[in-house]
Amino acid sequence: MRKISQILKQELEEAARACGQVDEKKAAAAADRMLETKARGGKVILCGCGTSGAAAKKIAHTLNCVEIPAVFLSPADAVHGGLGIARHGDTAILISKGGNTEELVRLMPVLKEKETFLIGVSEDEASRIACGADLFLKTEIKEEPCPLGMLATASTITVIALFDAIAIHIMEKSGYTREQFHLIHPGGAVGEKLAGGR
Repeated sequence: MRKISQILKQELEEAARACGQVDEKKAAAAADRMLETKARGGKVILCGCGTSGAAAKKIAHTLNCVEIPAVFLSPADAVHGGLGIARHGDTAILISKGGNTEELVRLMPVLKEKETFLIGVSEDEASRIACGADLFLKTEIKEEPCPLGMLATASTITVIALFDAIAIHIMEKSGYTREQFHLIHPGGAVGEKLAGGR
């Protein structure tokens, strides 16, 4: 049995290896697309199932923190009227480890019909989501740390880390200020720290 510290080390090493394989041009294009979406008064819609859904919720929050309007749309709710949130000019980010999650694939024709720009995120560039997206971001790890090699841990951290980096890139490109951040984040220890530096 491995020590917890050994498992953590493997998880971080897997994420670091995957992040080193990021396509810089495509990642920057995703950031530019989100900035353009905001400039046109649109929003970013995040979708994912299971653990990918949890990652999507976190990414939506991070984007809101850098003033890129973002929402999480449950794939289950989407096909029961939730897709009404999508508008022409919006950007939808579909996150799926394998890239063939049926609940997400079935949303794609509707999002395209509504002229929503699609960003697919998966480890498989031959998957249906990858092939159907307007822009594809590959996030592939060598092996999940769990003994079954199935529990989405390192792969999930990799997706979140990629979008953390994209969000920071957006901050830097847009000249996002401490004052802007304090305006939308006055609460908690972060709010106190931001207020103290004004």
